[in-house]
Amino acid sequence: MTEPQKYKIFINEVEVILKASSDVSLKDAEEPGSVIIKYTGIKKHLLDYINVLEKSLKPEKFIIHHEDYLLLKKDFKSHFMEIEAGGGLVKNEKNEYLFIYRRGSWDLPKGKIETYETKKQATLREIEEETGIGKMEIIHKLGVTRHTYRSNVGKRIIKKSHWYLIETVKQKLKPQVTEDIEKAQWMTLDTFFGKKRRVYPNILDVIHTQMEEKNRGQIKVKIK
Repeated sequence: MTEPQKYKIFINEVEVILKASSDVSLKDAEEPGSVIIKYTGIKKHLLDYINVLEKSLKPEKFIIHHEDYLLLKKDFKSHFMEIEAGGGLVKNEKNEYLFIYRRGSWDLPKGKIETYETKKQATLREIEEETGIGKMEIIHKLGVTRHTYRSNVGKRIIKKSHWYLIETVKQKLKPQVTEDIEKAQWMTLDTFFGKKRRVYPNILDVIHTQMEEKNRGQIKVKIK
């Protein structure tokens, strides 16, 4: 069975899904807070949806569909410039994870991939610059997230971030204040979720991916 084609991106913290009309399900329609729109094929209509999401409308999920998924994706992306970034969920030997606090939200270290770098090289460099740690080992890729923002001159940007699980030993942290990082902190996931925190939804996706992988690993150990 082929995997449904889907493009997921966050606009103003709203989860936006692009998919083929044939993949829209009853479950999509029944999901609370979900808005489902059929793309007419007129690119300006996509821009109108983007404008509304950027300014005011805050559904939990916004699904746009069309018979031709590839055309929908192409027309949607035509309203943006895309940059790629590398970031990491860093774990130490005490099962603590490295979080940063920047501009009022908890985040994970990440940054733009330069033309001379691989994704992994950029990830390690950005983590070192933003938190001051070194001696890291990339374990595996956790996935990709996308979110939008406006540049200093108002241009719409899609940031496509490649995320990795990384291991290291616990080290003293030095937040990069020039990048508006107020705090860098080691926390277990129980501590992190033990109190209400403002966290971007794409960052929660990365953390939840790791939690799901960890739970699957524990189940396999029990079966053995």
